[in-house]
This record gives sequence, C-alpha cells and structure tokens, in this order.
Amino acid sequence: MGSSTESHGSALPLHTCVVKRRTSANRLFAIVYSFAILSLLYHHYTALLHSFNMVSFLILLADVVLVFMWTTSQAFRMRPVERLVFVEHLEHYARNISDYPRLDVFICTADPFKEPPMCVVNTALSVMAYDYPTEKLSVYVSDDGGSKLTLFAFMEAARFAAHWLPYCRKNKIVERCPEAYFKSHHSWFDPETDQIRMMYENMRARVQSVVQTGIINLDYISDEGETEVFSRWTDEFTPKNHPPVVQVLLEQNKDEDVTGHMMPNLVYVSRGKSMKLPHNFKAGALNVLLRVSGIMTNAPVILTLDTDMYSNDPQTPLRVLCYLLDPAMDPKLGYIQFPQIYHGINENDIYGGQLKLEFQIEPCGVDGLVGPNYVGTGCFFRRRVFFGGPSSETPERNHLVNKSINSKQVLAMAHHVADSDFEKQTNSKWGIEIGFKYGTLVEDFYTGYLLQCKGWKSIFCNPKRPAFLGNSPIDLHSALNQIMRWSVGLLEVAFCRYSPIAFGVKSINLLQGLCYTHYAFWPMWSIPITIYAFVPQLALLNSASIFPKASDPWFLLYIFLFLGAYGQECLEFMSAGETIQRWWNNQRMWTIRGLSCFAFALVEYLLKFIGISTLGFSVTSKVVEEEQSKRYNKGIFEFGVASPFFLPITTAALINLASFMWGMVQVLFKQRSFDDLLMQMLLASFGTLNGWPLYEAIILRTDEGKMPLKITLMSITLALTLYLVSSIVF
Repeated sequence: MGSSTESHGSALPLHTCVVKRRTSANRLFAIVYSFAILSLLYHHYTALLHSFNMVSFLILLADVVLVFMWTTSQAFRMRPVERLVFVEHLEHYARNISDYPRLDVFICTADPFKEPPMCVVNTALSVMAYDYPTEKLSVYVSDDGGSKLTLFAFMEAARFAAHWLPYCRKNKIVERCPEAYFKSHHSWFDPETDQIRMMYENMRARVQSVVQTGIINLDYISDEGETEVFSRWTDEFTPKNHPPVVQVLLEQNKDEDVTGHMMPNLVYVSRGKSMKLPHNFKAGALNVLLRVSGIMTNAPVILTLDTDMYSNDPQTPLRVLCYLLDPAMDPKLGYIQFPQIYHGINENDIYGGQLKLEFQIEPCGVDGLVGPNYVGTGCFFRRRVFFGGPSSETPERNHLVNKSINSKQVLAMAHHVADSDFEKQTNSKWGIEIGFKYGTLVEDFYTGYLLQCKGWKSIFCNPKRPAFLGNSPIDLHSALNQIMRWSVGLLEVAFCRYSPIAFGVKSINLLQGLCYTHYAFWPMWSIPITIYAFVPQLALLNSASIFPKASDPWFLLYIFLFLGAYGQECLEFMSAGETIQRWWNNQRMWTIRGLSCFAFALVEYLLKFIGISTLGFSVTSKVVEEEQSKRYNKGIFEFGVASPFFLPITTAALINLASFMWGMVQVLFKQRSFDDLLMQMLLASFGTLNGWPLYEAIILRTDEGKMPLKITLMSITLALTLYLVSSIVF
C-alpha cells in the first residue's frame, strides 16, 4: 500500500501514522498534469510570437498565476498521512497524577457586543470540565475589550462551574459545553438535569440582562470583593485606554465544587492599553497571557482557543498526551493542531464555511512533511516553543509558581507584565523573537510558520469526534469580510523579509516551504479568477474568438486542464465524506472570493504598502439574527446590505449571463460557427450557473436578504461601461 506505521517499538502504541493510499495516484497525476501545463505554456509562447495584444497578455498572466498556485498546491499531495491515537493505552505511560503535565488554556475575546459573553463562558466551561486532573488545569480568559460585562459573566460562570463540573463527571457527559448539551438533550423527566438546566438558564438571563442594559445590578453582586473589582471601571477606563486587570475567579487548593472536588484555576485578564502604544491585536493579548500564566502557573503545555471554539470532546488533552508522553516521539515536536470544525453549517454549506480543503484535507498533506500550520485555535503548544528553538529552555519562574496565584506578590507581578508599556520598558523581543509574532493580521499563520523555520515540528490530530466546534458566519458579507482580513495578513507575510517562497523553502524544506507559499499568496487567486470571469465573456459579446476552435487539438488541452484540476479537488472532497453539492458550493464560493475579498485584499495591501490606507482589526460578529438564521438554514444566500463586495460579483454574473445569451443568438440566428465560440460559451455557461444565487437575489426574491437595488443599478452601469470599453479593444 506504500504506507508506514509508527508503533515506536511498543506492544501498546500510543499512536500510529499511515501514509494515505492516494499518494501514488497524486504523484502520478502531478507528473501528467505538469506535462499538460508545459504544453499550455508552449502554446502561449508560440501564439505570442505571431501576435501580441492586451487580451493575449491577460490570458497568459492568468495562466501563469494558475500554474504557480497549482504547483505550490501539489506539495500538500505528495505525502498525506492519517493518524490514530490510543487513549486507552495512556495508563501505561501516565500511572499517577504527577505524570500529567500542567495545562494552561488561553481563551481570547475582544468585544462583548460582537462576541456575546455567554459564548465565551460556554467555551471556558467546556474546557474546565475536561477529563483531566483539575489540580493540573488552569483557564485564562483574555478580555481585550476591557469590559466589566465580560468579567461579570465569568463571575457567574465560576459559580455555575461548581455545579456543572461534578454533574458532567457523575453522568459521564461527553458534550460539556452547557449551551450545546441542553440544546441536544431535552430530558424533562430527570430532576437533576432539570435543576442544572434551570441554573444555567438563570445565569444566562442575568448575563444577557447586564449586557443589554450595560448596568450590573447590585442584586447580582455576592460580596464586597466583587464590588471592589468593578470599582476599577472609572470614567477614564475605556476599551483603548486603561490599566491592566488581573482577577483570580477560582483558585486550586482553595475553591471546591459542591461535591468537595477541587476546582481548576480560572483567571480573568484584561491587559493594559494606551492610545500612545501599539497593542498588536490578538498576538499582543496572547503574549500577555503567556507572561501572566508564566508568573502564576507556568504550565509546560498551552492550549489556545477562540471565543466560540468550545470543547466537544472531554478527552482531547489525553489525545495530546498520546504524543507528548511518548518517549520515542521526536523532541522537536512543538505543537499539536486540531482542525477548525464548525457547527450550525447548513446542509449544503452554501458559503463554503467549513473551509474543508484548508482546515481538514490539506493539513493531512503537510502532516506528512514537517507538520500543519497553527490556525489560531484548537492548538496545544509546548511552552518552550515560544522562547526559542528546540534546543532552548523555558524561562524559569518557579519562585512564584509555588506561591498562591491570589497572593499580593503574584498579582503585583502579573499586573506588571500585563501593563501596556511592559514590552517597551524592558526592551524585550516579545513578538519578534519570543512569543506570538507581531507584524501581521494573521499572527497564527506567521507564528506557526516561524516556529517551523526555527526547527520545530507539528502534528495534525483529527479524531472522528471533533475536538472543538465553533461558529461560522451565516451571511455573505461577514464571510467575505473575514476572508479579506486573513488575506491582507497573508500578503503581509508573503512580502515580508521572511517570505515563505525564499526564506521558508531555505529554512524548512522545499515542499513545506511551497505549502506556506501557497497560503501566503492565497489572494493571488483573484488575478486568474477575475480575468477568466470577464475577458472571454466580453470578447464573446463583441463576437471575438480568443481560444482555440473545438476542432483544434489545443482545445482538448484546455478541457483536460480544467477537468483535471476540478476533478482532483472533487475527488478529495468526496473521499473526505462531503457531497457533490457541497463541493459545488465550495468552488462557487472560491469564484466569489476571487472576485471580491481576494481582489479587495490585494488593493488594500497595495494601498497599505504605499501608506495610503491601513486595515484595522475587525472582530467577526458572533451575533445571529433570527430571520437571517432561517434563510441560511434553508440554503438561501444573504445579501441584504449594500456591501462593496457584492458589486464585482454581481457585475460578473450579469456579464456572464449576457455573453452566454448573445453567444447562443450568434450560433442560432447569425450562422456563427459553434466551433469558434465553444470555449467561451463553456466559460460563460459555467459563470452563469455559479451566478444563480445572484440572479435569484436580484429578480425573484422579496425578503430582506435580497440584493440591494443600489448594488444592482451600479452593477448594470459597470457592466455596460466594461462592454463599451471592450468594444474598443476587440
């Protein structure tokens, strides 16, 4: 089968790794497809020798970018692997509680109105309830919005946890996110479940009331200590300018649940901020958590989570230990990455929100090389990785770790390292040489990439039961806006001094460097997508043929290249358990992204590069409106707002429809040879099929999610303008 299995010489292995069967087929296809690409480039070369014009140059440019992106994508397919872990064998490696390493969990939130506090609370409760020794577990919540509303929510969560954690242990609950558990379990005949459900509903009602009013009712405050904490929020305390707040909500060896069991540490952290100093977005918040946790608990293992990425499997840390506790494991193993998987995705995933290729299929490919990239959440790190290469050591802070985390000395030091000017005062290398990396909007991608450049390796762990589940945008504008933010950050990495295409290939290896290059230049897809969405169709509207005739052998080459690329991706989707409809929607969204957020990201990056514009960090809203949710669950696209993203995709849809209809007119009524126009007709029909949700939103729909009239009129005007300009060229 051409596979390998790692058992590490033990009769009871902790994990196995097997090369996937399709590897040989991938390599063979890559060779055949490469010859087809070389033939295409030769065809372009000979055509340019005979005649050169703007149209032929644009088509050549599109094909060159496609060749570049396809070439880099093949690195993912050279050695995909599949791993299994055997948690049941762990007892032979970790016999006592002392054998379990301490675990610090970092959860980041930034805005209580875009990221509802109850969402963060559910994430925290789900990891606090892990099947892991509570004396070894600490949860740190970074509130980058500096909101007393979020702090109040976690005070409530700390009280509820005293009931929720023993309930989960006693009943062996697998789904330990309260919100998810109560939605999927409707047992109204179990008094214990009804009681815990009522406690949760009461907590949620109090938190939501506080968020809506912005006022913390005195009836909700249980002691003077809490009153003193909230007194820190003075009139001068703003989200962008305030002193640090570090509040211990639960402390091991002190706080117990209702059954007398020890509770894990729960610490609220709002780092200090100043309008005069850069805060470096999420990377800055994570570095503060690194320092604060280093003072308080200094666990050798760290888990980072996004606001909404709750734990879906209480045994996830044990799966991680199957790698970390293996004595035969490569000492260069730096982190274990779990896939980002989303709940609430509609049946056909109309927005391609699962990002199946990027988050589940391609990571298996890099896992067979040096390892997957860090994707910002669901990742377990060795603390050591943030302080140097595999040969470095973690800074020792044991002189404070042995003290109570709520002692004055520890809290004073924690506030000091969380202050806004700490990094400036100490002239430290935070964000440059140590910690999470600064300088880009995609701090996760950049951090993981540079860790591997230093020699660290990683593992992709993808169990059958998803380890974590998160939220995905359910309206098109939010989905595209999120991708645009990522794309600008990726371009920042692509053109920095550590660009993967040069530094990455040299520092890691060729294939791994190409994988990072593929992601870094992700927005470049907009170039061929935009060209092929407009140029052939405008030529068809002007009765001009720009591709080989159907009777020409070169025509078959174009068909093979198109079907080969799409067919390979479709097979990968199907082998990953997806449907044809989901694959089709994914490729449609790829076209939509290429015309909108990828293209906008390129423009934004160029403007930022020359100092004209900069893109501020925008938190993706986790708030869902009921009517939007209903339309999304029915598989209906959500437009609704006059977003600039919708202008190019609507214009392209109109031009493709018009060109296809005009092509049919030419063939049926003007005796134009179908042989001449077949390639352009196929492209126009493909664009028209992909544009169906847009035509529906423009003409057929009357709900609030339809295409705004303003966008429709602007698109018609732009389409007519492009046609008039193209009539001069053709």
